Amino acid sequence: MKTILIAGTATSLFVASAFAADLGVPPLVPAPPPPFTWTNCYAGLQAGGGWGEKDLTDTALALAPTISGFTSANLSISGYMLGGQTGCNYQFAPNWVAGIEGSVTGGDIGGSTAVAITQPGAIPGDNATFNSTTDLLMSATGRIGYTWDRWMLYAKGGLGAAWDRYDIPGTFMGVQYDLQGSETRLGWTAGAGVEWAFSNDWSVKLEYDYYGMGQRNVTFVEQFTATPGPENIKQNIQVVTLGVNLHISPWW
Repeated sequence: MKTILIAGTATSLFVASAFAADLGVPPLVPAPPPPFTWTNCYAGLQAGGGWGEKDLTDTALALAPTISGFTSANLSISGYMLGGQTGCNYQFAPNWVAGIEGSVTGGDIGGSTAVAITQPGAIPGDNATFNSTTDLLMSATGRIGYTWDRWMLYAKGGLGAAWDRYDIPGTFMGVQYDLQGSETRLGWTAGAGVEWAFSNDWSVKLEYDYYGMGQRNVTFVEQFTATPGPENIKQNIQVVTLGVNLHISPWW
């Protein structure tokens, strides 16, 4: 019985197809998938390395002449960063994309350098070491990109922020001191990158960013005497990151 039913169904389909062909009706063809679009929201992870410069001018001497024995220091920093990003894109023309993005990366971009003691009164054995670590970088930026189907070149720029820690131990005139300070610094950031959507939902990107954090005074506190004093620090940081994004269709 089952064999008879299968044979009858196949015969019916053959007759229907032949009848449609006689009438000139084109066969049914599946609709092509919609073209790929960068209009979506996304979130992902990123990892990379960073480097930069920190220039320190010792201004604490005016307030605490017994705990500070140097005038300036120049420090090169480097290290790693791990974090994530989220944002939204809108493809407003065949090849142009605009968007916004926020990112947070944490890690250890730091360094250490010995500082020459140049103040009058220094004695043999006096020393100082400038240590600095950037633990966190944040950004809120706009993006503009040019696309070739699933590839996009983009530029970005906006607000940047960094959280830094500083430590300057040493001795002056034979007296030991340890200046420590920390800050959250606002500045600006600009960068560029390339992104490839290897599926409708996933993409990878390679990006370079520059953080211009300016020059300002940071309050240090001498750990043995609790004496505060300002140190003027100028800094910039550069990072290169490799990231992956999961894309989600927008609500609009």
